[in-house]
Amino acid sequence: MTLRSQVLEFRAYQYEIFVGLDVDKRSIAVTFADRGELLKSMRMPYSSEHLVRYVRKLYPEQRIAFAYEAGPTGFGLYDDLMAEGYPCLVVAPSKVPTAPGQRVKTNRLDSKKLSESLRGGQLESIHVPSRAYRELRHLVQLRDTQVRQVTATKCRIKSLLLYEGKSFPSENGKWSQEVLRQLGEMPCSEAVRFKLNQQIETLRFHYKSALSAQKEIRRFCRTDPEIRQSIELLRSIPGIGWIVASHLVARLGDWREIKNVRQIAAFLGLVSTEHSTGEKENRGPITRAGDSRLRNKLIQSAWVTIGKDPELRAFYRRIYQRHTKKVAARKAIVAVARKLTTRIYAILKQQRPFVIRPDNSAAPLTAEETAGSRERLDAAQNDQPELG
Repeated sequence: MTLRSQVLEFRAYQYEIFVGLDVDKRSIAVTFADRGELLKSMRMPYSSEHLVRYVRKLYPEQRIAFAYEAGPTGFGLYDDLMAEGYPCLVVAPSKVPTAPGQRVKTNRLDSKKLSESLRGGQLESIHVPSRAYRELRHLVQLRDTQVRQVTATKCRIKSLLLYEGKSFPSENGKWSQEVLRQLGEMPCSEAVRFKLNQQIETLRFHYKSALSAQKEIRRFCRTDPEIRQSIELLRSIPGIGWIVASHLVARLGDWREIKNVRQIAAFLGLVSTEHSTGEKENRGPITRAGDSRLRNKLIQSAWVTIGKDPELRAFYRRIYQRHTKKVAARKAIVAVARKLTTRIYAILKQQRPFVIRPDNSAAPLTAEETAGSRERLDAAQNDQPELG
């Protein structure tokens, strides 16, 4: 059973000592502060055991809180401190208050800044996923890496053929085992043949690796009842399959920690930027925050959804008609993806599958209204590296 991650509601007035940590792979810069002033700064080896022993010896019987920035060192330090009973905030670096004129950056100054901000209650922890969701993230990231390598290798092979003045064996540009066989038999010079063979072998390797990672994702998800349940619920939404559902669960983590319906869209960067003042509203493009791969997958899913769901098809058409032809399809499909996040929130929080509401009045989309959808659907297929 998946263990729920702990939700930390930090209240600065409840603590006496505030510890800012700047962590690298070998050491930790530590700054201690109480409610009135900074007490001391120091550097120690990167060891949670060493840090806990030192804190207990220096400040026994005092309420202590820690904070450090999310980064390549992961959540190991967070896990150890929480296990010892100390609250720890893992903070997004972009959310740490910084003076505009500050031009000097060192580990010591960063730890001092974290300590002062923690004391002032200015820091907000990111959602730290539980162990099972972190492991699923590793598998999803591995598959995405291999898929990107498959796509990149295909581009290298086509570039080589273009450079040598040779035609790609498939007229429609699609890849298959037959295409690979023809590439292997294509007449060319010795050096080009060696390079082409190497790229074909690289393509096969990354394809098999992506397929292996995808099988492991399915096995892992089936062994965890909570993750399996969330994926099955997400798959009830038209346009969302195993790949998108598993990526969503890996990135969103425990659905119980989702606070409101706007949180998923903000996490995926599907909300508009805004710079408004007074009565003037000025909204720009989407923020593009968060996981770009997941955002792209959700937009690809939206193209499939509008073909199956009459309600979202009508919504797509309304947004499409509000904009000029040049940007209408792009604006409308992003709005549909944003709408999908509200459905994701609803089915996860209510723990019930989605049911399509029939609407016979929703006519199929015209070719003009779906301009660009062919390219998006091709992109969706490229995320599933099939070779025939």
